[in-house]
Amino acid sequence: MDRPDQKALLAELTSLITKGNAHATFEEACADLTPKIWNQHVPDVPYTIWQLVEHVRIAQWDIVEFCVEPEHKSPKWPEGYWPARDATADEEQWQETLDQIRQDRQRFLHLLHAPGTDLLARLPHGTGQTILREAFLIADHAAYHTGEIILVRRLLHAWK
Repeated sequence: MDRPDQKALLAELTSLITKGNAHATFEEACADLTPKIWNQHVPDVPYTIWQLVEHVRIAQWDIVEFCVEPEHKSPKWPEGYWPARDATADEEQWQETLDQIRQDRQRFLHLLHAPGTDLLARLPHGTGQTILREAFLIADHAAYHTGEIILVRRLLHAWK
């Protein structure tokens, strides 16, 4: 699988997962925040920035684990994918969450670029999922919640 079109596709998928392209990146959305901001509730919004970021971590971890570990059991939906409504994070927890998001993203990119990875082959332990589909899922999910993080930041007057 060392065809030029495969290399181009891998480059586009990597860019989709790691860059903002048409919008701010996840890292930009999470930059320069304080515990007061990331733990603050906004009226009529069901989660804080911290809870959104933690949700991204859990969901991305689940996707990556599903791809690499056939025996992986996903958390129960929805409660296993979201922290408690009153959950907060201190600076150490915030940084650990961001670090885990980066590490799991790198794990997935390593799988994506590994020799022998067939982007279109169905995962034998799944129900039709492919690595390509999971790449799109990671990118789409992160982009969706990046937009929500920025919106909450705007509501808190904490966005440029």
